[in-house]
Amino acid sequence: MEKLIDIIKKTTSYFLTKGIDHPQLTTELIFSHVLKCRRLDLYLQFDRNMQENVLAELRPLVLRRAKGEPIQYVLGESHFCDLKLKVTPDVLIPRPETEELIEKITKIYQNSLNIPLKILDLGTGSGAIALCLAQTFQNSQIIASDKSPAALEIAKINAKRNGIQNVTFLESDWFEKIEGVFDIIVSNPPYLTSDEWETAAPEVKEHEPKIALVAEQEGAADLIKILVTAKKYLKEGGLLCLESGIHHQSLLEQTAKDCSYSKYESLQDLSHRNRFFFAWS
Repeated sequence: MEKLIDIIKKTTSYFLTKGIDHPQLTTELIFSHVLKCRRLDLYLQFDRNMQENVLAELRPLVLRRAKGEPIQYVLGESHFCDLKLKVTPDVLIPRPETEELIEKITKIYQNSLNIPLKILDLGTGSGAIALCLAQTFQNSQIIASDKSPAALEIAKINAKRNGIQNVTFLESDWFEKIEGVFDIIVSNPPYLTSDEWETAAPEVKEHEPKIALVAEQEGAADLIKILVTAKKYLKEGGLLCLESGIHHQSLLEQTAKDCSYSKYESLQDLSHRNRFFFAWS
């Protein structure tokens, strides 16, 4: 019977031959997931005998990752801000850039007396943005909408899993079924072009939902639709926050000007690329 440390070494070597990024980390994540322990604890039990029932649970996960399936889908979970989220191929895997979006929103209100009381998250997917904002602004009421019933079911599970109760979920194609006005409207809509999709990494192209990533009009269709429509759903002085492609900023600025937003600005991500667009009603 093989020891845990030997299986870890073999699996790491296997991932290396398959060209998997961070093979040791990937191995540790899968093994700690199956053994229900912290990664560090794996090495505190390195001489553990590996039972066949445990190996039987490990093998399919290792094979899925070796074939290029994202580790988040293999494990069925992803970490975002301080949340642990269930993810499936029905929803986009939350990105670090979107955590930056949350940070920028939070910074605007951290020293303000005008705490946002009503927030709308359009295209919520896994619920990452809505749930993180719900934790940050605990006295706010948040509507998280998506046109995908499957995505909304995942988002509801994530709200329950993280003990968040101030979010209401709504099936809606952008503003189709939205009523009322909001202090903040936020969205990370599809913004990749068709060409960008075709050249995307296989992990993305073969596993993540294209509908959540690609938009018409060179990736700008949904961004423009939201920007044009959002103004009438914002309270006076309300804020629209968008994550966007790095080549969309001039178009968004012109559209915001044409729609008579009182103020608007492009913001950079940590890579110094224009990634976010904020507009005030």
